[in-house]
Amino acid sequence: MEFIQQNIYLVAIAVISGTMLAVMSFRRPGDSNALTATQATLLINRENAQIIDVREHDEYVAGHLPESRHIPAGRLEERVGELDKLKDTPLILICQTGARSTGACKQLAKLGFTKVHNLDGGINAWRAAGLPLKKGSKK
Repeated sequence: MEFIQQNIYLVAIAVISGTMLAVMSFRRPGDSNALTATQATLLINRENAQIIDVREHDEYVAGHLPESRHIPAGRLEERVGELDKLKDTPLILICQTGARSTGACKQLAKLGFTKVHNLDGGINAWRAAGLPLKKGSKK
């Protein structure tokens, strides 16, 4: 008890940092629709999920998921008509790290898309999982 009284600041820092570590460990980044690379692969294979890559053109050409559709996040609202027939189909949105695609998921959800998902960690997580990427753009 004497140690705690003499080192109250150190004890407080340890308790606060431990609490923050526990909270961050259990809290999932992004929204509730975030998928890991493995979960995304299962969704693609089992439910024929469509992949929408929301990165910029240069990023897309450098490496993208096979069969992905490229619609940059900045042009998503103006090109949403291309996706109207997919409103009830699972959509997986992908960017470099998962940040832009999280915003794009929210945007599509507001427009009435019911099954939008975000690849947690983006293309970086896909690459780290050793999953295939295709280079170049579709003709």
